[in-house]
Amino acid sequence: MMKLRVLVACEESQAVTKEFRRLGHEAFSCDLLPCSGGHPEWHVRADIFELAGAIKFYTEDLKDHLISDWDLVISFQPCTDLTVSGARWFPGKRESGSQEASIRFFLEVWKFSNCSENPIGIINGGNYIKKWFPELFIEMQDAGFPFSPSQIIQPWQFGHGETKSTCLWLNGLPDLIPTEIVSGREQRVWKMPPGPDRAKLRSKTFPGIATAMAEQWSEYIIRQKQKSA
Repeated sequence: MMKLRVLVACEESQAVTKEFRRLGHEAFSCDLLPCSGGHPEWHVRADIFELAGAIKFYTEDLKDHLISDWDLVISFQPCTDLTVSGARWFPGKRESGSQEASIRFFLEVWKFSNCSENPIGIINGGNYIKKWFPELFIEMQDAGFPFSPSQIIQPWQFGHGETKSTCLWLNGLPDLIPTEIVSGREQRVWKMPPGPDRAKLRSKTFPGIATAMAEQWSEYIIRQKQKSA
């Protein structure tokens, strides 16, 4: 089987990384935070922009190893300043500059990511950005950013009886195909009580979605490589 080089950006949970590893691919998670997925040998604590092209780091065999020319990059840009569920804090985030910085970060990662993921938020449609950050809106337009996501998926399409609208901006990848439609529309993630790990738990990718990403997109990339060989 062809082995792909996969980078999963802004992922400390390693949910998606482990699914690609299960299939035999050379996948690495990257985040400024330490990983909680149990495999630090597959995790790089670094700025994602250092890893976008090529960087030397230690792999599981502890030998200096150069990874370059990623076959697939999947990114989970932080949504704290972007999601509509936090709209009541938007004025403060605009004033502090954190919201504009988060939008810019999303844009810069999107430029090299095959899949950028985020919940429903101010990225969608771009109207909020156009109103409050007009210069940034024009910059995003000039970069060719599609404010409407390629698709919006739900956990209940992939075996989990819950709702969590998740937007995917895809570049060179097909839409994810639902794998298991189930009943149940519980907003468990949204209803999580406050706590130190709430942000991590809310942002963790559902296992069924992680499996679909790994299986469907690795198969697609391999087919494309075989066609061009």
